[in-house]
Amino acid sequence: MHIRQLLDLAIAKNASDLHLVYGYPPALRIDSALDFIHGTNPLTDEDIVGLVLPLLYPAQKRMFESTYELDFAIPYQKKARFRVNLFREQGHVSAAFRLLPLVIPKLESLGLPVQVYPLSELRQGFILVTGPTGHGKSTTLAAILNKINETRPARIITIEDPIEYVFPQARGLVSQREMLVDTKSWSNALRAALREDPDAVMVGEMRDYETIAAAITIAETGHLVFASLHTNSAAQAVDRIIDVFPEQQQSQVRSQIAATLEAVISQRLIPTLGPGRALAVELLMRTPALASMIRDGKTHLIDNLIQTSAEFGMIPMEASLARLVQEGRVSIETAQNYCLHTDVLEKLVGGFHASI
Repeated sequence: MHIRQLLDLAIAKNASDLHLVYGYPPALRIDSALDFIHGTNPLTDEDIVGLVLPLLYPAQKRMFESTYELDFAIPYQKKARFRVNLFREQGHVSAAFRLLPLVIPKLESLGLPVQVYPLSELRQGFILVTGPTGHGKSTTLAAILNKINETRPARIITIEDPIEYVFPQARGLVSQREMLVDTKSWSNALRAALREDPDAVMVGEMRDYETIAAAITIAETGHLVFASLHTNSAAQAVDRIIDVFPEQQQSQVRSQIAATLEAVISQRLIPTLGPGRALAVELLMRTPALASMIRDGKTHLIDNLIQTSAEFGMIPMEASLARLVQEGRVSIETAQNYCLHTDVLEKLVGGFHASI
């Protein structure tokens, strides 16, 4: 099977991922479930190398030979883009392809709460989008940034590994920098961003101390910063950032985050009763109470703040999941698998059933 056939099949079946793993037939992830491609044989090293290596530039081949792993993205015949992770496991070559639409979805089409929409109008602050891999963080970030791009003449800089969505020319002026292609390190690129006259900066993923420190500095100097982070909740995102720093710096970092954090969007894509997935969102919004909790080291109270601050636009994950259950889109069992507080979810769903 040629790589073009596999990519075409992923697009035709609207798969989120294509997996090429040694010893297994090619597999697609469709609506959260893995599905081996019918009629294909288990892949050998020669199969995978023959499928994937022709996609690489010579420099990328050398990088993979040196590090045994590589992130890159490819446009495919004006049909889609694919983000690819090439890696070795037990001495064998394997690859994971993530399907990316060519057109950035409209912010209003993603199923995000309306409280998220005004974030594109901000001129400064720190906005985090969190959640596990494969739950739409990159799409949410791209949609918010493209709303800025479409609605005002803003200077937008993205730093990504690799570039996923390509922004169209609109009212904004956009520069997209790819790791190892346009820059050699996250921290260098972020420091350089301050000299590139940015209005908004997007960090594809905050991975380490240097990246997080640089992103906070950009936000603190009056810019609008967007970033993604792998955490299970909004409260965990705040703790994760603080805990990256040495203990003697954490008090200062708490003050910086308290002064700049505008919102944390924590999201999950939930398998629905029919085909497809639905978006569930926990939303933490800036309030004086939130700033005080972060500054005073009382982040353990953030979960309760979210539960009791609907008037400020906050949404607990359990409320978002309960709404999907109430709408008949998601089963209560599935919702329970994705929430942190099952007792809260059960009360919300039980209250709904009691009212009907």
